[in-house]
Amino acid sequence: MSVGDGTRVVRAGLPEPVPGQPFLPGPVLAAPYHLDPVTGPVPGRDGYGRTDNPTWRALEAAIGELEGGDCVVFSSGMAAVSAVLLTVLRPGDTVVLPADGYYRTRAFAAETLAGLGITVREAPTAGPYPPFDGVRLVLLETIANPGLDVCDLPALAARAHAAGALVAVDSTTATPLGHQPLAWGADLVVASGTKALTGHSDLVLGYAAAGSAAALRQWRGSTGAVPGPLEAWLAHRSLSTLDLRLARQSTTAAAVAELLAARPDVRSLRWPGRPADPAYPIASRLLRRIPGVVTFTLPDAAHAIRFLGATRLIAAATSFGGPHTTADRRAQWGDPVPDGLIRLSCGLEDTADVLADLSAALDHAAAGSWG
Repeated sequence: MSVGDGTRVVRAGLPEPVPGQPFLPGPVLAAPYHLDPVTGPVPGRDGYGRTDNPTWRALEAAIGELEGGDCVVFSSGMAAVSAVLLTVLRPGDTVVLPADGYYRTRAFAAETLAGLGITVREAPTAGPYPPFDGVRLVLLETIANPGLDVCDLPALAARAHAAGALVAVDSTTATPLGHQPLAWGADLVVASGTKALTGHSDLVLGYAAAGSAAALRQWRGSTGAVPGPLEAWLAHRSLSTLDLRLARQSTTAAAVAELLAARPDVRSLRWPGRPADPAYPIASRLLRRIPGVVTFTLPDAAHAIRFLGATRLIAAATSFGGPHTTADRRAQWGDPVPDGLIRLSCGLEDTADVLADLSAALDHAAAGSWG
């Protein structure tokens, strides 16, 4: 039976109904479990909390259904990214990373991978890409964070595979309802569950998925990069509203993009759902949904700071995909972007209220005062 996205996220990972039992069992808070004194630890039976937890497994089943693969959850998005990189790459290998993608991934590569004798190359999400000959892994972002370019995953995956390289995709911005990289040719998908996937700004989580994720699961058990059971349960609980949250956020983002496009003080504007956006042709072909993140550039840092200080509903905060509309100046985090670049994440407030606050704050900023 084929069902829609709303049904999929509500039902994902739930056990078969049993009279008297809850729809989603509560979190299992355990470090040790009872062992059989004769057989001791047995594969398939919970023995210790660093490697075994039924709350993780339920969430992994849910995300795995949405991504179309075998899922492993981690304590954070960076724990998941580093697990993928360090399980795949060895000294002497070469990895290609997005030059305009998440800055912490590039920093990890520079600080850790390069020191292990791994060659790190960078390419813009929209290309051009270097030849993949001799490359072990190509890490892409379906929607670059924060620039919002979109890569042509099927074409790049075909090129990479022809050269013998693996393809991993950071799909944090798109979410599995917006894009399923494994279905488009990727070997692995990785994401921060902190963002829109769980969408309540109350937990830190990551995951990776592949056709078989046994190596990643072993890595997690060995390194201890495990999520707390309560965080895993909260994440599973939050999945049920993903379809509804994305719909509101995308609707607001479309309206925000049109407002910003008409402003003379906005120097650049990116939202892949807008027909005038350079990424629109690829986004409209590959993405099932456009996220609620809009990136725009104000004249300079002082102008951007005045804007952030003048908002009333739009909170100055990093991260994205939560219920509250937020904005942050990305240059202050180390992104190689213009000083006035703002990443705005549309929340769940009424669209008209967000537009009114945005317009008023931009007017204050353009007037050169805090209002």
